[in-house]
Amino acid sequence: MDAYVIHGHLTTFKGRLKEKWGRLTHDRLAQVDGAWDQLNGLLQREYGMAKHEVDAQLSLLRRKYEGQPAQAAAN
Repeated sequence: MDAYVIHGHLTTFKGRLKEKWGRLTHDRLAQVDGAWDQLNGLLQREYGMAKHEVDAQLSLLRRKYEGQPAQAAAN
C-alpha cells in the first residue's frame, strides 16, 4: 500500500473524530475542520497525492468560488 494512501486513511479518520467532537461540543468550526480533513484524506487516498499537493489544489478551488453565491458555486 502506498504511503499516501495510508496517510489518506489516517487523515480521514482524524477528520471524522474532529467532526464528531465538534458535534458533541457544538463547535461548528471543529465540524467544518473535520469535514475538510475528511475531504483531504479522500483525495489523498483516491489520487495518491501528498497532503501538501491536496491542500494546494483545494486552496485553488476555494479561491475560485470564494465570494460567489452558493447557487452559482454549485454549478
